[in-house]
Amino acid sequence: MPDQSPPAPQGPTPELFSWEFAADPYPAYAWLREHAPVHRTKLPSGVEAWLVTRYADARQTLADNRLSKNPAHHDEPAHAKGKTGIPGERQADLMTHLLNIDPPDHTRLRRLVSKAFTPRRVAEFAPRVQELTDDLIDRFTASGNGSGNDSGSGTGTGTADLIHDFAFPLPIYAICDLLGVPREDQDDFRDWAGMMIRHGGGPRGGVARSVKKMRGYLAELIHRKREALPAEPAPGEDLISGLIRASDHGEHLTENEAAAMAFILLFAGFETTVNLIGNGTYALLTHPEERERLQRALAAGDRGLLETGVEELLRYDGPVELATWRFATEPVVIGGQRVETGDPVLVVLAAADRDPERFDGPDTLDLARRDNQHLGYGHGIHYCLGAPLARLEGQTALATLLTRLPDLRLAANPAELRWRGGLIMRGLRTLPVEFSPPCRGQG
Repeated sequence: MPDQSPPAPQGPTPELFSWEFAADPYPAYAWLREHAPVHRTKLPSGVEAWLVTRYADARQTLADNRLSKNPAHHDEPAHAKGKTGIPGERQADLMTHLLNIDPPDHTRLRRLVSKAFTPRRVAEFAPRVQELTDDLIDRFTASGNGSGNDSGSGTGTGTADLIHDFAFPLPIYAICDLLGVPREDQDDFRDWAGMMIRHGGGPRGGVARSVKKMRGYLAELIHRKREALPAEPAPGEDLISGLIRASDHGEHLTENEAAAMAFILLFAGFETTVNLIGNGTYALLTHPEERERLQRALAAGDRGLLETGVEELLRYDGPVELATWRFATEPVVIGGQRVETGDPVLVVLAAADRDPERFDGPDTLDLARRDNQHLGYGHGIHYCLGAPLARLEGQTALATLLTRLPDLRLAANPAELRWRGGLIMRGLRTLPVEFSPPCRGQG
């Protein structure tokens, strides 16, 4: 067999996880792919983990059942295990969710919730996503800082922070509707979710406090819905009611399992879409030829480029930089590197999706790219359950923005933009934009 070992490194290992790295991690990932494709490093939390950066190795690792999602397999002392996973989930008794468990429990719980994300159910939800999208655009174009917005006359220049005013609230309100969180409570969820994003690269305490508040609310909501649950489900029943009702061969969800499931669907279902919309819009605004190509297709009523385009945006600068934690349950060889029992393994999706061994011109944004089996939603049994909903939200948000605000443009130097410094997610803190406000009724 030919030697598969990487070439001798040229120069020092690049610095990882700095603020400069967060702005553009791709050169460092290219170095790792070439010289140290399975690389052991100390993370900002102090935990040591293996980073897997090549596409073939990443795909193999994501599907390897010797790599457990259960943090109990981590070889660190018990007191250190809080450094992995979502801050506060252990203290809030929210550990039994899909990102932390293996079969058979994973199979049982995923089957119970998967019916909420079928293509048919997501298609039924499309009008609500469009309504939310239009409403948010109406709000920030009517109340933007620029002149001309108050009258809606179409004159002057409007400004907005597309993350705060659009990309962030859209998936929050959408997932709250899907879960069955009453409208009057959804702003509380928005506040808690905002704390999670703001503290993504800083102290874990802020996130943990929000997780604790969310856990308390979900317990109360589950109790209220259980008390009022009708004997038979109504068409389009909300997901929390469905979780309470759900059973699998007579085995009902416990209250902790239902709360943990609702929590992870909210937690995993909003920030990924925030980043998909934010990163995707930023990529289009900094690639004007591709953006104009998409606008022409939309104006002609052709949504094909929108569909392939969203997949390309997921590959090119996706919302999830590293897949969530895995732990070796026995010695495993990945890319020629031996990983010992208990070692944490993190698959770097952002690196794998720019691997030149898998993608032609990987650093080029091509909205029409066809052979695009990216790993943006993972692979294997933990493939993102909410991918159909995220695709719907991403396609709706981008198409509506580009159609209603055709001259949308950056209102800041790209070099001045700041990225959130978290470990798993990749997203902008802010995205200042300018636009000509649409006339009333436009859209």
